[in-house]
Amino acid sequence: MDTVQKSKQYRPKRYSQKASEVKSGYLFISPFFLLFGVFGVFPLVFTLYLSFHRWDILGETEFVGFSNFSSILFNDPLFWKAVGNTFSIWALSTIPQLIAALLIAFFLNQAFLKYKSFFRLAIFMPNVTSVVAVALVFSAIFGTQYGLANYILSLFGIESISWSGSYIGTHIAISVMVMWRWVGYNAIIYLAGLQGIPKDLYEAATIDGANKLQQLLYITVPLLRPIIIFTVVQSTIGGMQLFAEPLLFGEGSRSQGLTMTLYLYQEAFNRFSFGYAAAIAWVLFLIIIIFSLFNLFLTRKIGSS
Repeated sequence: MDTVQKSKQYRPKRYSQKASEVKSGYLFISPFFLLFGVFGVFPLVFTLYLSFHRWDILGETEFVGFSNFSSILFNDPLFWKAVGNTFSIWALSTIPQLIAALLIAFFLNQAFLKYKSFFRLAIFMPNVTSVVAVALVFSAIFGTQYGLANYILSLFGIESISWSGSYIGTHIAISVMVMWRWVGYNAIIYLAGLQGIPKDLYEAATIDGANKLQQLLYITVPLLRPIIIFTVVQSTIGGMQLFAEPLLFGEGSRSQGLTMTLYLYQEAFNRFSFGYAAAIAWVLFLIIIIFSLFNLFLTRKIGSS
């Protein structure tokens, strides 16, 4: 009887100690959820609320229903031009960038290469460089009259190109900026994946007579398929949200450098149409989801075949 009474006396203390530990755990992780709620959930919900209203930040909000969405989808050719520009710049920058990053990572992983740490640091440096500095340098390179790009073209007898005044010129200039900045980042990710591939596979392939290109196609690419899928989806999301490069380089006289996020920015902070900008943000969100899922399906289909 005494032992039973003692166990009953100690049980509330044990339960209270466990409850205290649970409360302490929630207390320690609460700052993250508070910050996420303030800076993550609330802006998302408020943007959805604004997308059904007309608001210029100074006056009162006016409910307009789906009017903003219908205007974007059916009565706004400038938005669809921004969509076309975004996809064009994405195709010119992301696809060559990922291929170049894979080749660079494969080269940096070779046993005969010396000073690997130096080359890895050098290839990653553009990613930590200021976007403003990158834009200034590349604006000088792609200058119409005294740019380095046109000077190199003149050496081969090619006429100067108005990079900021032509459709394809603006897209190429912005794409080169994006490639230069992000190719090293993806190369480091691929290199980390290559470190996990057993070297015995490459040695066996070498003994069987496979050259470096065959090793890349039949060993490296299949084993890196999960990482390739990750970089494709990540680059797709980043390419659809391209903002800093076209803003600093310039959208051009015919809005040939106008991207979806830059158009969203102009509607919100230049024209003060925050309800319309919020609707653009949600349309952009749906486009990113659909295109990312399509890329994910296509990458897995190619990998499985």
